[in-house]
Amino acid sequence: MGIDLAKGASTVLAETSGILTHITVGLGWDPNRPGAEEFDLDASAIALQANDRAPNRSYFVYYNNLSTPRGEIVHRGDNLTGAGSGDDEQIEVRLDLLSRAITRIVFPVSIHNAEFRRQSFGDVHEAYIRIVNADTGEELVRYDLTASAARDTSMLFGDLLRADDGWHFRALGEGGVRGLTEIARSYGLDV
Repeated sequence: MGIDLAKGASTVLAETSGILTHITVGLGWDPNRPGAEEFDLDASAIALQANDRAPNRSYFVYYNNLSTPRGEIVHRGDNLTGAGSGDDEQIEVRLDLLSRAITRIVFPVSIHNAEFRRQSFGDVHEAYIRIVNADTGEELVRYDLTASAARDTSMLFGDLLRADDGWHFRALGEGGVRGLTEIARSYGLDV
Protein backbone atom coordinates (compact mmCIF):
# COMPACT_ATOMS: atom_id res chain seq x y z
CA MET A 1 0.00 0.00 0.00
CA GLY A 2 1.34 3.41 -0.96
CA ILE A 3 1.32 6.78 0.75
CA ASP A 4 -2.00 8.65 0.93
CA LEU A 5 -1.47 12.38 0.35
CA ALA A 6 -3.58 15.36 1.37
CA LYS A 7 -4.12 18.32 -0.96
CA GLY A 8 -0.91 20.31 -1.36
CA ALA A 9 1.34 17.58 0.06
CA SER A 10 4.19 16.02 -1.85
CA THR A 11 6.49 13.02 -1.55
CA VAL A 12 9.56 11.70 -3.30
CA LEU A 13 8.88 8.69 -5.50
CA ALA A 14 11.25 6.09 -4.15
CA GLU A 15 11.76 2.47 -5.04
CA THR A 16 13.27 0.14 -2.45
CA SER A 17 14.90 -2.13 -5.04
CA GLY A 18 16.70 0.59 -7.00
CA ILE A 19 15.99 3.54 -9.26
CA LEU A 20 12.37 4.07 -10.30
CA THR A 21 12.27 4.34 -14.10
CA HIS A 22 8.74 3.46 -15.26
CA ILE A 23 5.46 4.56 -13.66
CA THR A 24 1.77 4.42 -14.43
CA VAL A 25 -0.36 7.40 -13.46
CA GLY A 26 -3.85 6.02 -12.84
CA LEU A 27 -6.87 8.31 -12.68
CA GLY A 28 -10.38 7.31 -11.68
CA TRP A 29 -13.83 8.73 -10.92
CA ASP A 30 -17.50 7.77 -10.68
CA PRO A 31 -20.74 9.70 -11.30
CA ASN A 32 -22.16 11.16 -8.07
CA ARG A 33 -25.58 9.53 -8.36
CA PRO A 34 -26.78 6.20 -9.75
CA GLY A 35 -28.32 6.46 -13.20
CA ALA A 36 -26.65 9.80 -13.89
CA GLU A 37 -25.69 10.65 -17.44
CA GLU A 38 -22.30 9.27 -18.42
CA PHE A 39 -19.28 11.39 -17.56
CA ASP A 40 -16.52 11.69 -20.13
CA LEU A 41 -13.56 12.95 -18.15
CA ASP A 42 -10.40 13.43 -20.14
CA ALA A 43 -7.05 12.86 -18.42
CA SER A 44 -3.96 14.35 -19.98
CA ALA A 45 -0.30 15.09 -19.28
CA ILE A 46 1.74 18.15 -20.19
CA ALA A 47 5.54 17.91 -19.93
CA LEU A 48 7.13 21.22 -18.98
CA GLN A 49 10.55 22.79 -18.99
CA ALA A 50 11.99 24.96 -16.18
CA ASN A 51 10.10 28.01 -17.51
CA ASP A 52 6.80 26.13 -16.92
CA ARG A 53 6.19 25.90 -20.67
CA ALA A 54 5.86 22.82 -22.85
CA PRO A 55 8.64 22.49 -25.45
CA ASN A 56 5.98 22.06 -28.18
CA ARG A 57 2.55 20.52 -28.84
CA SER A 58 3.93 16.98 -29.01
CA TYR A 59 4.52 17.16 -25.22
CA PHE A 60 0.78 17.61 -24.62
CA VAL A 61 -0.49 14.01 -24.29
CA TYR A 62 -4.27 13.54 -24.41
CA TYR A 63 -6.98 11.65 -26.34
CA ASN A 64 -5.92 13.16 -29.72
CA ASN A 65 -2.14 12.82 -29.13
CA LEU A 66 -1.52 9.58 -27.27
CA SER A 67 2.28 9.76 -27.06
CA THR A 68 5.28 12.06 -26.92
CA PRO A 69 7.70 11.69 -29.86
CA ARG A 70 9.97 9.10 -28.20
CA GLY A 71 7.28 7.36 -26.15
CA GLU A 72 8.37 8.87 -22.83
CA ILE A 73 4.73 9.62 -21.97
CA VAL A 74 1.93 7.43 -23.38
CA HIS A 75 -1.83 7.75 -22.82
CA ARG A 76 -3.44 4.29 -22.67
CA GLY A 77 -6.84 5.30 -24.05
CA ASP A 78 -9.91 7.45 -23.48
CA ASN A 79 -12.67 6.09 -21.21
CA LEU A 80 -15.85 7.80 -22.42
CA THR A 81 -18.12 6.94 -19.45
CA GLY A 82 -16.19 6.47 -16.19
CA ALA A 83 -17.87 3.08 -15.85
CA GLY A 84 -16.18 0.17 -14.15
CA SER A 85 -13.88 -0.22 -11.20
CA GLY A 86 -10.22 0.69 -10.96
CA ASP A 87 -8.44 3.27 -13.07
CA ASP A 88 -10.61 4.89 -15.72
CA GLU A 89 -7.60 6.21 -17.63
CA GLN A 90 -3.88 5.55 -17.37
CA ILE A 91 -0.81 7.44 -18.52
CA GLU A 92 2.55 5.66 -18.67
CA VAL A 93 5.67 7.72 -17.93
CA ARG A 94 9.21 6.49 -18.67
CA LEU A 95 11.17 8.66 -16.24
CA ASP A 96 14.44 7.22 -17.57
CA LEU A 97 13.69 8.39 -21.13
CA LEU A 98 12.65 11.95 -20.31
CA SER A 99 14.99 14.70 -21.45
CA ARG A 100 16.76 16.52 -18.59
CA ALA A 101 15.05 19.65 -19.97
CA ILE A 102 11.70 18.30 -18.69
CA THR A 103 11.40 19.37 -15.05
CA ARG A 104 7.67 19.00 -14.40
CA ILE A 105 4.70 17.03 -15.71
CA VAL A 106 1.16 18.23 -14.87
CA PHE A 107 -1.89 15.97 -15.00
CA PRO A 108 -5.04 17.93 -15.89
CA VAL A 109 -8.48 16.33 -16.10
CA SER A 110 -11.40 18.04 -17.83
CA ILE A 111 -15.04 17.13 -18.36
CA HIS A 112 -15.82 16.77 -22.06
CA ASN A 113 -18.83 18.91 -23.11
CA ALA A 114 -19.27 20.03 -19.48
CA GLU A 115 -21.22 23.17 -20.36
CA PHE A 116 -23.57 21.38 -22.76
CA ARG A 117 -24.17 18.50 -20.33
CA ARG A 118 -24.29 20.84 -17.31
CA GLN A 119 -21.71 18.75 -15.49
CA SER A 120 -19.00 19.68 -13.03
CA PHE A 121 -16.67 17.95 -10.59
CA GLY A 122 -19.43 18.44 -8.01
CA ASP A 123 -21.24 15.66 -9.93
CA VAL A 124 -18.26 13.31 -9.57
CA HIS A 125 -17.20 11.32 -6.54
CA GLU A 126 -14.35 9.00 -5.64
CA ALA A 127 -12.00 10.86 -7.99
CA TYR A 128 -8.34 10.03 -7.49
CA ILE A 129 -4.87 10.04 -8.98
CA ARG A 130 -2.31 7.40 -8.09
CA ILE A 131 1.24 6.56 -9.03
CA VAL A 132 2.11 2.89 -9.59
CA ASN A 133 5.48 1.29 -10.23
CA ALA A 134 4.79 -0.04 -13.74
CA ASP A 135 7.34 -2.82 -13.37
CA THR A 136 5.98 -4.30 -10.12
CA GLY A 137 2.36 -3.05 -9.99
CA GLU A 138 2.99 -1.58 -6.52
CA GLU A 139 0.98 1.56 -5.72
CA LEU A 140 3.47 4.16 -4.49
CA VAL A 141 1.25 7.14 -3.76
CA ARG A 142 -2.43 8.10 -4.00
CA TYR A 143 -4.41 11.31 -3.72
CA ASP A 144 -8.18 11.12 -3.27
CA LEU A 145 -9.82 14.38 -4.33
CA THR A 146 -12.52 15.91 -2.17
CA ALA A 147 -15.90 17.05 -3.48
CA SER A 148 -15.08 20.73 -2.90
CA ALA A 149 -15.00 21.51 -6.62
CA ALA A 150 -18.75 21.92 -7.08
CA ARG A 151 -18.58 24.21 -10.14
CA ASP A 152 -15.22 23.26 -11.59
CA THR A 153 -15.15 21.64 -15.03
CA SER A 154 -11.41 21.07 -15.17
CA MET A 155 -8.80 20.32 -12.55
CA LEU A 156 -5.09 19.78 -12.12
CA PHE A 157 -5.11 16.49 -10.18
CA GLY A 158 -1.36 16.45 -9.50
CA ASP A 159 2.12 16.90 -10.89
CA LEU A 160 5.55 15.30 -11.00
CA LEU A 161 8.55 17.50 -10.18
CA ARG A 162 12.20 16.71 -10.92
CA ALA A 163 14.52 17.40 -7.97
CA ASP A 164 18.09 16.54 -6.98
CA ASP A 165 16.84 13.54 -4.98
CA GLY A 166 14.60 12.21 -7.75
CA TRP A 167 11.03 12.76 -8.92
CA HIS A 168 8.42 14.05 -6.47
CA PHE A 169 4.65 13.73 -6.76
CA ARG A 170 2.50 16.62 -5.51
CA ALA A 171 -1.26 16.42 -4.88
CA LEU A 172 -2.77 19.57 -6.39
CA GLY A 173 -6.57 19.35 -6.62
CA GLU A 174 -6.69 22.80 -8.26
CA GLY A 175 -9.98 23.35 -10.07
CA GLY A 176 -11.31 25.84 -12.57
CA VAL A 177 -14.02 26.39 -15.12
CA ARG A 178 -11.66 26.50 -18.07
CA GLY A 179 -11.49 23.59 -20.46
CA LEU A 180 -8.59 21.51 -21.68
CA THR A 181 -7.73 24.03 -24.41
CA GLU A 182 -7.34 26.84 -21.87
CA ILE A 183 -5.23 24.65 -19.60
CA ALA A 184 -2.91 23.86 -22.51
CA ARG A 185 -2.67 27.55 -23.45
CA SER A 186 -1.71 28.43 -19.86
CA TYR A 187 1.43 26.33 -20.42
CA GLY A 188 2.39 28.11 -23.64
CA LEU A 189 0.76 25.76 -26.14
CA ASP A 190 -1.00 27.13 -29.19
CA VAL A 191 -3.98 24.79 -29.55
